[in-house]
Amino acid sequence: MKNTMKLEIAALSENEPFARNTVAAFCLGLNPTLEELSDVKTAVSEAVTNCIVHAYRGQAGVIVIECETEGDAVHILISDKGRGIDDLSKALEPFYTTSEGEERSGMGFTIMQTFMSDFEVRSVKGGGTSVRMSKYFGRNKSSEVANAE
Repeated sequence: MKNTMKLEIAALSENEPFARNTVAAFCLGLNPTLEELSDVKTAVSEAVTNCIVHAYRGQAGVIVIECETEGDAVHILISDKGRGIDDLSKALEPFYTTSEGEERSGMGFTIMQTFMSDFEVRSVKGGGTSVRMSKYFGRNKSSEVANAE
């Protein structure tokens, strides 16, 4: 049976840990390893931070987080109605940032893509951005057992 959750938060930096921990708690029913859970928390943190820093740039806004479990996977959609991304292909490159005067590494999308099983970004200039990512739990457990023997 699928389970779903929807969370709407203000685009404030103090809400990032709440979002990260809420999604992690939602995943617990799938029995993730600590490493898998950490991967999800990191990816959610990066996505929410992108909304706060880039989509709204300190202005008021809402971030919507939708999650669904299916089998051994969690599917996460994080969206905003902010500025959108001018050049998506450029934004997906490692180290690219539009916040050069700040301490930003430009690795947010790269981290999300690395830590999650599936990853997709859609953006409309002036219309917001959505990040869809999935994590499949337990895929490496059988190989870990085989390597331990």
